[in-house]
Amino acid sequence: QVQLVESGGGLVQAGGSLRLSCAASGGTFSRSTMGWFRQAPGKEREFVARIAWSGGSTSYAGSVKGRFTVSRDDGKKMVYLQMNSLKPEDTAVYFCAAGRAGKIIVLMITDYDYWGQGTQVTVSS
Repeated sequence: QVQLVESGGGLVQAGGSLRLSCAASGGTFSRSTMGWFRQAPGKEREFVARIAWSGGSTSYAGSVKGRFTVSRDDGKKMVYLQMNSLKPEDTAVYFCAAGRAGKIIVLMITDYDYWGQGTQVTVSS
């Protein structure tokens, strides 16, 4: 069983930066695709960024591309989301998610097997 714990959320002014962290325990982290999702009040959970375990390729939602960067440290079992040039519309609870170790196709939200509890990010205008 994999446990995920997010940290690093908070209140920031528009244009500011935050770095979210996700600590993983259990499972084989180095072979798990990791993703970041977010959910704003009254909205569905949406994809933000993804980093694969095989080759470390990354992908981003169009709304955050060029502003957010996802990275991972397999030795520390950590995944990060660096968020720059934050906008009020980035306000949401951010969730870390993991695909089961060895799973190749992890694209849709339903492909992720493990989820953290989330961390609140609030961007003031």
